[in-house]
Amino acid sequence: MRALITGGAGFIGSHLADLLLERGDQVVLLDDLSTGRLVNIEHLDGRADAEFVLGSILNADLVDHVVSRVDVIYHLAAAVGVNLIVEKPLESLMTNIRGTEVVMEKAHKYDTRTLVASTSEIYGKNVSDRLSEEDDRILGSPLKSRWSYSEAKAIDEILAYTYWREKGLETVIVRLFNTVGPRQTGSYGMVVPRFVTQALRGDPITVFGDGSQTRCFCSVEDVVGGILALSLEESALGRVFNLGGSDEISMSDLAERVVKLADSSSSIEYIPYDVAYEEGFEDMTRRVPDTTRARELVGFQPTQSLDAIILAVIEDQRR
Repeated sequence: MRALITGGAGFIGSHLADLLLERGDQVVLLDDLSTGRLVNIEHLDGRADAEFVLGSILNADLVDHVVSRVDVIYHLAAAVGVNLIVEKPLESLMTNIRGTEVVMEKAHKYDTRTLVASTSEIYGKNVSDRLSEEDDRILGSPLKSRWSYSEAKAIDEILAYTYWREKGLETVIVRLFNTVGPRQTGSYGMVVPRFVTQALRGDPITVFGDGSQTRCFCSVEDVVGGILALSLEESALGRVFNLGGSDEISMSDLAERVVKLADSSSSIEYIPYDVAYEEGFEDMTRRVPDTTRARELVGFQPTQSLDAIILAVIEDQRR
């Protein structure tokens, strides 16, 4: 199989590339390096089965060229991270909406199966226990930039689903919940690598809000395994699947866990949201996935504990 990974030099994209190459596939990695990094894929230099293409998913001619040469598309490219969305909402909207439009148009042109990576941000402020794929979205005002990412990814999902339903294009949607692991940076608001960086430097661990908000974390290795399995499963076509961890932890407890595992002397400081981001910023108090659908169809089951995930990030940053 020859696969195109948009966002291929990114954190998740580079790990997916490793998995595909390990099973004997060829990969084309398309990335504009706005958030992706060449260091993530430098170990692939010189391989005949891995090709890096520098460019944007907004470049329709370039996307046409690379899609015409592959059998499957993993569309991971996106403007990601709360910091980036808040600081550059217009640029983020263009990338996440128009970019996906371009990818879907070319996928349809060449009748290429496409997996679209969406996000748990879709659910917004819905704090239901174990969010399932059919649960309602609860969002704040569209004038708050915080929710623009959720809106954009919802449109991406609609595009993927509608291309399947109306035009017969083979599409699969995955909603990712707080994926963590080596190669991830805290530059765009990713909490675990940010905490680890602060802990290793001995800087204060900065927890936004009061620290009571909870999340579930999943290793990138488990997530890309789920992505691959779903992309190959005929019964997954035209459907959406949650992929994420099951162990819930508050940000305060996460900060303490990182300090302990990093053997750090860092203190923990609490920063109000309007200082960390912008005035009126809204966050989700809880986000826990129900991954029953993916487990029943392809056997998705997280294998790494939170401690193992944190230790892998610590080792990666120390290296």
